[in-house]
Amino acid sequence: MSELERYGWNETREAGFAPYRSKAWIPGRVVSEHKRMYRLRTEGGELLAELSGKLRYEALERGELPAVGDWVAASARPEEGRATIHAVLPRTSKFSRRAAGNETTEQIVAANVDTVFLVSSLNPDFNPRRLERYLLLAWESGANPAIVLTKADLCPDPTPYLEQARAIGLGVPVHAVSAETGDGMDAIRGYVSDGRTAALLGSSGVGKSTLANAMLGEARLAVSGIREDDARGRHTTTHRELFALPTGGLLIDTPGMREMQLWDVGQGLSETFEDVVAVAARCRFADCRHEREPGCAVREALRDGTLPEGRYRNYRKMEAEAAHAARKESARLQAAKKQQYKAISKLARESKHRR
Repeated sequence: MSELERYGWNETREAGFAPYRSKAWIPGRVVSEHKRMYRLRTEGGELLAELSGKLRYEALERGELPAVGDWVAASARPEEGRATIHAVLPRTSKFSRRAAGNETTEQIVAANVDTVFLVSSLNPDFNPRRLERYLLLAWESGANPAIVLTKADLCPDPTPYLEQARAIGLGVPVHAVSAETGDGMDAIRGYVSDGRTAALLGSSGVGKSTLANAMLGEARLAVSGIREDDARGRHTTTHRELFALPTGGLLIDTPGMREMQLWDVGQGLSETFEDVVAVAARCRFADCRHEREPGCAVREALRDGTLPEGRYRNYRKMEAEAAHAARKESARLQAAKKQQYKAISKLARESKHRR
């Protein structure tokens, strides 16, 4: 197996790279990012790379720039151990969120992932509503989600947590594991075979780095325990990074995310809340707002308890949040395109004047 194949190169990636072969560029996979500098894994080894001016200038949004897990086309300077990234190859999946703070831009957490491990711990910090939010973004990413409940060795009875996770996941695999004792780890490793990529996503302190170390077979990532006063985790991982596993697969570890704001989640919303959508389909009116309309199946399900009120409230909250983000992003993109058009027109006028 070649170095590229070890990192997930296949016929799909080869086809995506075909337009750049004639330029004498090489393919590489982004294994980490630090302030617009990237570490690439290439057939010739690891290179430190920066973006080309053209790529940086033409990108209308952050989501068009490389992220950890991306395959890119780059011109290499092996004698310097450096490279310049000229293009991002087509993605097969991307886990995105709205960037933290007030900025309405996409932040890609991980790209080209086959399985998203949604990690939560078996302790009082387990939060069904937060898990729904992660699941929504996982479905939208194009990867297959699996729920991993960690620290099983510290939980006398994981059954209530497992039941809640299965009720939320609606068919998504749920695993209780202990990275310390090894219980359940074989099932997790089974998702990450040769050339396949998994990503660990979850809040701080849920055990992502401990889980990653167990899969890596060595303590390569710093870990820290939870706070005893509220069972919440301490922040450990500081950046996203892709690792090659000794079993042949690849793993992306990510920092615990304090904010998980929604980004472009139309299809993911209906997949995550399939039960809510199914109940709403039984309403008398297709445009039922589930407020005072007669024949509302949603209100009936809330009254008889077949639809949990907390789950329904979370659905409506995320539905409104996603719609608001879509409106803001549409306005921002229109403004960005207008600004880009003005800049190109100005350059064209200046070039014509110089002639």
